[in-house]
Amino acid sequence: VSRRPNSPFFLKSLPEYAEFLHCKSKKFTDFDEVRQEIEAETDRVTGTNKGISPVPINLRVYSPHVLNLTLIDLPGITKVPVGDQPQDIEYQIKDMILQFISRESSLILAVTPANMDLANSDALKMAKEVDPQGLRTIGVITKLDLMDEGTDARDVLENKLLPLRRGYIGVVNRSQKDIDGKKDIRAALAAERKFFLSHPAYRHMADRMGTPHLQKVLNQQLTNHIRETLPSLRSKLQSQLLSLEKEVEEYKNFRPDDPTRKTKALLQMVQQFGVDFEKRIEGSGDQVDTLELSGGARINRIFHERFPFELVKMEFDEKDLRREISYAIKNIHGVTGLFTPDLAFEAIVKKQVVKLKEPCLKCVDLVIQELINTVRQCTSKLGSYPRLREETERIVTTHIREREGKTKDQV
Repeated sequence: VSRRPNSPFFLKSLPEYAEFLHCKSKKFTDFDEVRQEIEAETDRVTGTNKGISPVPINLRVYSPHVLNLTLIDLPGITKVPVGDQPQDIEYQIKDMILQFISRESSLILAVTPANMDLANSDALKMAKEVDPQGLRTIGVITKLDLMDEGTDARDVLENKLLPLRRGYIGVVNRSQKDIDGKKDIRAALAAERKFFLSHPAYRHMADRMGTPHLQKVLNQQLTNHIRETLPSLRSKLQSQLLSLEKEVEEYKNFRPDDPTRKTKALLQMVQQFGVDFEKRIEGSGDQVDTLELSGGARINRIFHERFPFELVKMEFDEKDLRREISYAIKNIHGVTGLFTPDLAFEAIVKKQVVKLKEPCLKCVDLVIQELINTVRQCTSKLGSYPRLREETERIVTTHIREREGKTKDQV
């Protein structure tokens, strides 16, 4: 997937021939031509100004000198966009990487330069996200030959600093100068071997370092990993196969005009409409509106914000009320009367309660309107059946209108 032909794992021995998926008819026997084709295909897909693309370049190498491994070379995380790269380049690359390393059947090579702090390694951080137990992660330390004099990565390579279950392997790749000077891969491997054998910090573990050892470990560990994941993969495939076979059996006897099938489909759609409506009112729907309040949330707001606001707006004059109470009591007494009768209280209260009628009815209207809107939203899934959708809306809306009349009478 990488757009970097100078990757440390690109080719470790000269191929007998190589094929690209985008030009399968051509066999490449020259390594330089392979490199040029990678660069050319990168430019064709992403442009010539540092563009990126998640579309992989597929290269297959046929040779008796290379191991049977599939390698996906992922790009390093770019923090600052350059050229034509988008502003969210870092997140795009992270998403691209996660698509590949999240697969349980793959091993993760967390590549980190020796001259940077291991604690700041983006590769190890992302590997830990998808593989917290470290079952699939192998640490690879590069640029060991570029470390400051007097420093070494011995503690890292001995798995003491930040331990990984599968440990770390150090490699020394060709420099850009070596690549430009067309240094032979075999010569580069010999130089790498010499570096580990002659370095005082690494000579005791030279047999466990270097690109050939990394290839061997990868081949062995990938084989073991496949062996471990195969049973679960087999059972998963078997369950999928059974499910598909059951579906196939159903389709073998499929008769589109069968009235029972039509009735079942109709019932399922109507039932789904009911479930969707209930979820929108209760607030547990799978489609959450992020632009405005709707369904149950809007009805809640009508009850707790809009309705109280309408009540507060009602005009109320205490002086007039006191005068009305006084007249009501006197009029009820008539000529005689020692006790204040209940009739005076009822007369006053009825007159005040009537003022609540308009805001209450307005509240009902607002709730009804939201219920009808919710019905329309829920019938959108019936778009493929316009008559069914129209009839469902008509029946449910009519029912709501009937209940509206009874609700207003109750209010």
